[in-house]
Formats: sequence, structure tokens, C-alpha cells
Amino acid sequence: MTQESDVDALIRQRIRSLRLARGWSLENLASRCELSQSTLSRLETGHRRIALDQLVPIARAFGTTLDALVETADDQDVVIRPQPGHSQGLTTWVLSTGDGLNGKTVAKMRITPDRPHQLGVHPGRDWFTVLAGIARLELGERTILVHPGEVAEFSTMVPHAICAHEGPVEILSIFNHDGERAHLHDAPHAAG
Repeated sequence: MTQESDVDALIRQRIRSLRLARGWSLENLASRCELSQSTLSRLETGHRRIALDQLVPIARAFGTTLDALVETADDQDVVIRPQPGHSQGLTTWVLSTGDGLNGKTVAKMRITPDRPHQLGVHPGRDWFTVLAGIARLELGERTILVHPGEVAEFSTMVPHAICAHEGPVEILSIFNHDGERAHLHDAPHAAG
């Protein structure tokens, strides 16, 4: 199969899948995009060449963009191969792409006891879960131990630090833009 026919097949499959997912018949889709049932049937089955002037109203009928309807499949949008970023006592793997999760960043962090202890403050809320070890959350005047499987969520306007307690700890954290700048700026990272 050529690359062009692969793309055509993918577009045809998307059109049919979107139509069926909505429970629409060919007649329903035809009335929504002002194309004939027979044209849509031939498009879906590969008996008619795909044309841009047909795809625009089809995308509009599904409430999506032309780009989303025709984008090619690529492993880069599915699999992230994180590279570790290192700073003293901290290894960070960024697990999300910049355009995913509505501006949130997901990171796996390995914190060791030799990480410099410094309380920080930034706008928003932080969230993390402990994968292995025990995290020591310094939150204002309080110290809270967070064990594997437990989750901590807190206001980041309170001075805070996440530390290792009696050995290394691995956490999975979700940050907003301010949290990413505050917690990941020291550790160079790559998402690809």
C-alpha cells in the first residue's frame, strides 16, 4: 500500500467510525453535511476518491476540524520516550507532551535524601501519588508522611517541599504551569 492509500484508508475508517459512534445512518450524515447518501457510501467503501470539498462539510457535521479528520497516525503522538533530567537528589521524567492534558504536566520524580531542602511557594495546587518509598511533605509548619498508594493534594500558596523519608522515594505528580516552573526548572527534561 502506498502512503497516500494508507492515509485515504485511515480517513475512510474515521468517517465510518465517527458516524457509527454517533448512531447515525448514512442518511443522517448526508443530511448534516449536504452530500448524497451514495457519495458518502462510496467514500466510506473506497469506491470514490476523497476530495477536500467533501471533507470540510463532513468534518463540520461531526463537530471536528479538517486537521483532526485527516491527521496521519504516528507513534510519536502515542508513545512518549522520556529522558531523565538530573539535579542533586532529583531525577525527573516528564511523561506528558506540552500540548496534552489541558496545560498540565505529568512527571515521575525520584527523590533521594541528598536533595537540597528548600520550601517554595507558587500559585495553584500540587498533586502527587507515591509509587515507592515514603515521601515527606513539608507543608508550612506541618510534616506529613505519604506512603505508597497514597495521594497528596494541597494549596501551593503554603510554603512546601517534597522530600525523601529514610531512603529514595518515587512519585508521580501533576503540575499546572506554575508548578512545573517551580518544581521542574532545575531538572532538564525531554519528552521525546
